[in-house]
Amino acid sequence: MKTPTKSALTFTLLFIFSCSSSANVDEDFLQCLFEKSHNISHLVYTPQNSLFPSALLTTAWNLRYTTPSTPKPQVIINPEHESQIPPIILCARENDMEIRTRSGGHDFEGRSFVSEVPFVIIDMINLSQVTVDAEAKTAWAGTGATLGILYYRIAEKSQTLAFPAGFCPTVGVGGHISGGGFGTLFRKYGFAADNVIDARIVDVNGRILDRKSMGEDLFWAIRGGGGDSFGVILSFKVQLVDVPEKVTVFNIHKTLQQNATQLIHHWQYIAPKFEKDLNLFIFLGRTSFLTGVNSSQDGRNISLGASFRSLFLGRVDRLLSLMQERFPEFGLVREDCTEMSWIQSVLYFEGIPLESPEILLNRTITKTYVKVKSNYVQSPIPSKGIEGIWRFYYEKEGETSDMLFYPYGGRMAEIPESETPYPHRKSLYSLSHLVFWEEEEAQNTEKYLNWSSRIYNYLTPYVENSPRASYLNYKDLDLGVNNPTGKTSYAQASVWGRKYFKNNFDRLIRVKTDVDPKNFFRSEQSIPPLDSRICDVNPMHDRGYRAPIDICVGQAPPNMATIVKNGGWSKTPLSSLECFTNHGLHCQAWRPPTLPPMCL
Repeated sequence: MKTPTKSALTFTLLFIFSCSSSANVDEDFLQCLFEKSHNISHLVYTPQNSLFPSALLTTAWNLRYTTPSTPKPQVIINPEHESQIPPIILCARENDMEIRTRSGGHDFEGRSFVSEVPFVIIDMINLSQVTVDAEAKTAWAGTGATLGILYYRIAEKSQTLAFPAGFCPTVGVGGHISGGGFGTLFRKYGFAADNVIDARIVDVNGRILDRKSMGEDLFWAIRGGGGDSFGVILSFKVQLVDVPEKVTVFNIHKTLQQNATQLIHHWQYIAPKFEKDLNLFIFLGRTSFLTGVNSSQDGRNISLGASFRSLFLGRVDRLLSLMQERFPEFGLVREDCTEMSWIQSVLYFEGIPLESPEILLNRTITKTYVKVKSNYVQSPIPSKGIEGIWRFYYEKEGETSDMLFYPYGGRMAEIPESETPYPHRKSLYSLSHLVFWEEEEAQNTEKYLNWSSRIYNYLTPYVENSPRASYLNYKDLDLGVNNPTGKTSYAQASVWGRKYFKNNFDRLIRVKTDVDPKNFFRSEQSIPPLDSRICDVNPMHDRGYRAPIDICVGQAPPNMATIVKNGGWSKTPLSSLECFTNHGLHCQAWRPPTLPPMCL
């Protein structure tokens, strides 16, 4: 292949800048890119390009981050082949530009297309191929594919194979799986990330790695720890799961007058103990929002209730028998239930006509203003606690809001918390609340955000608090953020990191330090590396010992030091060392207090 001449590169740059000498874009980055990657200029969009707004906003779901004041990228690139991505990373590194990788655009906090510092968006939309091997029960999915595309391609090959991932068909595979990913099948088969068997990723040095070449630590990290901290994930190989030819679904709304409070209260005790084939989850809110049936809006006669929705991996007769035995007060009858194929159940829960599966291939999203917060429940909430939730939904902001109850147990309870970065497996259920508002309410955004925070605060006595637990894919920047530039301490990142990952946060830190020590792949809630330094957890000591990087992963008590493995020690004056972090690391083993308490 011929290398482009300097004049050809100059012409390309002038074309992209549209003859504007004051273009707000990093010309050195583009010069570098076109030298390293040929035949890519038609995939590059800058603010001077008429297609730039469309390239930026087509898959930007949350309208909170599409305002004129929202920071925009210097460049958007839609690669068509994985070989085009390493030059983007290398040139961004050379020019001090951050990378944002977007697969579906559903990031609740817009972090896949927003940054406070100069940045480049790699939009994976063209890397959306899905290849299904029905005989081997596996599939390779490009991270630019949506869940809908993945589900459709599986159903093309088999009506009795599925993949345990999320509800919304326009969510991108890359972000969903790398953050965990749950849906109707998770009580039977675990999270999406639990069913990944290989992956391809571009690392900070521009190398394309698979599971074997990346190593098990990095492979562990990208299955629930968020891929954007470690590289650009190209594709996942997933294990498909068996489903029966017919499943049974229902969606039954119970109002307050129909004992919704009592049913929710009892649900907490039985839903996590149901057999794995049954997932009975709840949406709480206004009847009008949950069912589409209008209710009085005068503030006194607003109808509130809970929609009980279920997927059962079996026929209706068995489901009726099970519900009569375990939840008779719910009153499920045959007329409430419908048998269908698994792929039809995907359509059913999204309100898509069952005869139109091709809609799953449509990437068009309904944009909205949205805020989400998530929690995990370890003990049933008392009836009075549930009653207190309802009052929020009488308020104006509750009109287009819902609270989601997803029962755990089943397969989730069998998987160790350290199996992947996602640790919240022993919960009774997850409890999340979302609030939506339209563009005409944009001036009231703070009211909606405050409403969401008030519910979050109300739930404090009833949810896991050691620490407060949250789900990475329901990203919430209120939990804490990294510094936009410079270094972020372990202690600062732990504020939000332990809420998402609990003790798995320490292993993620170690993986990050190994694969991206200079923290090129960074964002407001990316995993930061430890600095290559030592920390004395007791300021009374003035000398320390240099040690391997993986020594410390626990909390050292006063006057004690920690080691996980011996070897590589050298006595060094503390004044010549710098601290990895401040005092608060979690360690697995202690060494005698006669030696200075040094911690990595």
